[in-house]
Amino acid sequence: MTYNVLCKKIELSDERKEMMLKKIRKLDKFFDDSTDCRIVVSEQKENIIVEITIQYKGFFFRAEDRNRDLLDAVDECMANLDRQIRKNKTKLSKKMKEASFENFDLMIENSEENVEEEEFNIIKTKKLSAKPMMVEEAILQMNMLGHDFFIFSNPETMDTNIVYKRKDGNYGLIEAD
Repeated sequence: MTYNVLCKKIELSDERKEMMLKKIRKLDKFFDDSTDCRIVVSEQKENIIVEITIQYKGFFFRAEDRNRDLLDAVDECMANLDRQIRKNKTKLSKKMKEASFENFDLMIENSEENVEEEEFNIIKTKKLSAKPMMVEEAILQMNMLGHDFFIFSNPETMDTNIVYKRKDGNYGLIEAD
């Protein structure tokens, strides 16, 4: 697994980074060498915030924790990631087929239109690829990321779809033409 450590508003010694990476390397047993792991460490007030994001074959596993101690925050993130991976391991192995991702490289680009009215301030623009996946896989991915909606491509129709979590706890599906 490839590790990328980013420190924001905090300085970490090489020894502390190595201690943190030693704990995170326990995840190597779940992933292969081509997997990317991004670790963001920042400080806010008196807390240290650790965010670990793992990208694996188009799926994302993410955990975040705030704690006064760096290693305690890493331990909590590791427990959360381990729970996510073990919970979804069978679902992922059943749903994911490597061949389904080889031929598709669809990109949805958010347009950067200038809006003349001041009430619409776009503060962030994201580019994302709508991976082909079934609705159940998209819901699983949305839940693993902790988001309220997820954009994906339906492999049967090749249309862009959006799944979202409703206030009543159920899910909705938007199918674009």
